[in-house]
Amino acid sequence: MAPEQTNYDPLTAVPAERRALTGRDTFALWFSLGIGLLVLQAGSFLVPALSLGQALVAIACGSAIGALLLAATGVMGTDAGLATMAATRPALGVRGSAIPTVLNVVQLVGWGAFEILVMGEAASQLAKNAFGFEAPLLWTALFGALATALAVVGPLSFVRRFLRDWGLWLVLAASAWLTYALLASHNLGELFARPGAGGMGFGAAVDLAATMPLSWLPLIADYSRFGRSAGATFRGSALGYFVANVWFLGLGAAWALASGGEASIAVTLATAGAGLALLLVLLDETDNAFADIHSAAISTGTLARVPTRSLALGFGALCTMLALVTPLGQYQDFLLLIGSVFAPLFGIVLADHFVIRRRRVVAQEIDVKGGAYWFTAGWRLSGVAAWLVGVGVYHAMSRGLPEIGATLPSFVAAAAVFMLLNARRGAKAE
Repeated sequence: MAPEQTNYDPLTAVPAERRALTGRDTFALWFSLGIGLLVLQAGSFLVPALSLGQALVAIACGSAIGALLLAATGVMGTDAGLATMAATRPALGVRGSAIPTVLNVVQLVGWGAFEILVMGEAASQLAKNAFGFEAPLLWTALFGALATALAVVGPLSFVRRFLRDWGLWLVLAASAWLTYALLASHNLGELFARPGAGGMGFGAAVDLAATMPLSWLPLIADYSRFGRSAGATFRGSALGYFVANVWFLGLGAAWALASGGEASIAVTLATAGAGLALLLVLLDETDNAFADIHSAAISTGTLARVPTRSLALGFGALCTMLALVTPLGQYQDFLLLIGSVFAPLFGIVLADHFVIRRRRVVAQEIDVKGGAYWFTAGWRLSGVAAWLVGVGVYHAMSRGLPEIGATLPSFVAAAAVFMLLNARRGAKAE
């Protein structure tokens, strides 16, 4: 598979004639990215603290919030033709956008390492069941190399040559088989009848479910910049991720409840007669690691003009090395930390794009010193201040009122403060 010729500099708008992703492509991409072993693992964190019924309601609410915000950010990418971190510059300034960019690279390296780690663990368990040997380090290295190769190839080749042709059917088959294996081996009515044990509020559960799509907010425009139309981008990404997130978070909660949560989801499925489905999910899981590695390279490319493919090779190697030494136990804390940073950030970015700028971005000015997005020495102070307020609201709500949740309050607070600060100054003044 040859590298595509449309692997544009992240600070350069993709021209209209090079935008190839349809609504079907977008649905396939985001449905596939919403499916994964780590999503199953995240679902398992909701039980037994909540009952299965409570968990499913929280999953539906959190998924709806996250998927709509994800789709709106995708539209921003299609409107401007720019990568996500480049598109934050109108809201934060040319220099101010460096803060979320660095944070994004850090979280993407963490996500990539987690993805490769869980793939290695699952493959090792499957090999043990089938052949009697494990070799987790070998599997980790192999999956790290595969994800890195896909990241070097680029998003259009991956989506159009893999997902659109047959990858989506592989994912659907795996999802259906996991669901069938659960229903065939466990009494669903008995699982629903178990009461919650407490320890997690409903609002916190909604936040955890929303965090899965929110974690993709800093990435989506890296792919939606290749979308043909804003409407197709919104519909495909919102529907694709919502269905996948509800399905797999729900499956993760149900499987964890059925197994007693005594092992990781990968081990549970491998030993519960769902090895074939686990293998299919495992093959699909590489797209998540691919997206993390590719977007880490794209984000870094907005700070330093280094070829994307060279950066992808470096980040792939880094994620693989970290996967060899990273424990899975702090995954839940990692997820919630992501939400606290990026939910309020995109409250500001989306308010700026849709309300203040009315979807108009001058892409040629996105990297110009003294240009339209330079503001005060490269910083849009109102954006940075509103972001900090939003982060503060998130942590205050999550600690003081966990039953309400923190994602929506922090998003709304950041957007409201940002618009208030700019109401008397206009979109371009500080």
